[in-house]
Amino acid sequence: MLTPSQLLLLAQIGRYGSLAQAAEALGRTPSAVTSQLSKMEKGVGISLVLRGPRGARLTPVGASLARSGEVIAAEVANAEATVESLLVTLTSELRVGTFRAAGQHLLPPALTALRHRNKQVKLSVFEIASPNGAEMVARGELDIALIAGYEESFPAVAGVRAHHLLDDFTIFCLPSDHPAVAISAREGGLRLRDVKDEAWIAISSGHPARQQLDDAAESVGFTPNVVMETASYHVAQALVGTGIGIALLSRLTSYPTAGAIHVPLLEPPLKRTIFALTADENVSALAHNMLTLLRRNSKELQEKWLEQDPGVDFSEELGSIL
Repeated sequence: MLTPSQLLLLAQIGRYGSLAQAAEALGRTPSAVTSQLSKMEKGVGISLVLRGPRGARLTPVGASLARSGEVIAAEVANAEATVESLLVTLTSELRVGTFRAAGQHLLPPALTALRHRNKQVKLSVFEIASPNGAEMVARGELDIALIAGYEESFPAVAGVRAHHLLDDFTIFCLPSDHPAVAISAREGGLRLRDVKDEAWIAISSGHPARQQLDDAAESVGFTPNVVMETASYHVAQALVGTGIGIALLSRLTSYPTAGAIHVPLLEPPLKRTIFALTADENVSALAHNMLTLLRRNSKELQEKWLEQDPGVDFSEELGSIL
């Protein structure tokens, strides 16, 4: 007597034309599949699969039975989709923490898409400091935390899993009439040593971004002449627009600023890394969906950055993502 699993096996053999690939698709060993096929053929009393050096193909009888297997596979897929939909509906609350730049550029498109898929979702969004994200996820206060770090990988935290979203490269913000703008247009960007004698508008001391600037400057032999410190990237860019100095900032924080332009930093290459943090187990379907949307948005933004012509105001492209 034929079973659903046997019919599914025939459907997979017909799809892949290979016993080994059918076994892999079903999560079974090739020997187990071969044994099941032999038992099936013995039971029906006729050959169902023709084996050859180039793979395997179904006999007419095997192909007829495989069509029933395809129907079963489709029904299983429909059932799985139904379960996922029910889980999303039942698990309708999502708590998201985000640092400011991600809250401006990465999160809104994902939230819009999630609300479109599930209009009953109850969303709570909190602005957080990146260093607090892991602890808040570990304590169960957040389902997802968007954080920025200056390490290549996220340090291990018990109960927390880090998902890489985006490499947020460091760029220059210059007054639009600065002589270095012409150099950047000619060479595709600037090196840090090219502007070592400039006045700097820097992020406040103690912030990782400020440490990044100080360490990079030291590596090429100078100490920045800081004429203004601020905790705000928006303030830094606004002041650059007045012409009193230049700044380094992450690309995600750039925005259209009167009197300022953003250009690539060629050497040394600097970046920060954007992660989404979740619990390491028992993650809700809703959180999984949000993570998928965040990855898609991040990929689209990264591709736009890679295509961007040097010397163009990077912030203009962020608006097209939103």
